[in-house]
Amino acid sequence: MKSQSPYTVVYSDDDIVVFNKASGLLVAADRYDHDAPRLDYAAKEQFGKLLAVHRIDKDTSGLIVYARNPEAHRILSMAFQKRQVKKTYHALVHGRPAWDTFRQDKALMPDGDARHRTVVNRRFGKPAVTDFTLIGTCGPFSWIEARPLTGRTHQIRAHLADLGISIVCDPLYSGNQKPVRLSDIKRSWRGDVYEERPLLSRLALHAYQLEIKHPKTGEKMVFTAPYQKDMDSLRKQLAKLFKTDPMVFAEQKSVTSSENEPEIAGEDEILQDEQD
Repeated sequence: MKSQSPYTVVYSDDDIVVFNKASGLLVAADRYDHDAPRLDYAAKEQFGKLLAVHRIDKDTSGLIVYARNPEAHRILSMAFQKRQVKKTYHALVHGRPAWDTFRQDKALMPDGDARHRTVVNRRFGKPAVTDFTLIGTCGPFSWIEARPLTGRTHQIRAHLADLGISIVCDPLYSGNQKPVRLSDIKRSWRGDVYEERPLLSRLALHAYQLEIKHPKTGEKMVFTAPYQKDMDSLRKQLAKLFKTDPMVFAEQKSVTSSENEPEIAGEDEILQDEQD
């Protein structure tokens, strides 16, 4: 039986390659997890050496872009530093937020506790801003859209944790790491509880959309990554039961011009901060 690839290629040319990666893959070297599989290594045979210009966390699935030459690396790295890239994430969280939209702008300090988590720290933290939108509620869960305007380590997870909200199956920031099973959400379920397999057992955070300017042509490019199989199966079940579907929301929502984004003080540290 052929094993499933840990990534799919969304786009590639001589300057860049864009992947939709599975959860569990590092984007580049990690000081805390030296032995975890890496996307740049997995794709090396197909694309050669890849130069990372931003990160998403190992447990997060979705879009990641690499440069394929030094000039593209320089230009894209600068674009991320200057907040010229638009990033959109989808997350499934426990409960229902008290807001429909919310801007979280508390400063964040990485490696802020004994578990190496990012924490809110107004004195020593770096500027961090995330815009949240409630997509809809699905029984005990809610879908939210997150748009980080800065790129701090675990930014989305840490900003949500400060609001008392946890992402489903988050092994680091959530007190509830229980996998999601169909029997948890479907009252009429009549299967065998001892043989039931989880719909989702990993972090329910997906880098859904990325908007960049091509490093050579300057052309605006918008990439979208379908959910991975496990998260998409859960999405379909929740949509069937509760009539809330983040894909419908995404299709209906018009893309906001990046020119309207506010400028955020401070710059990202290239490859020091992750995009979620």
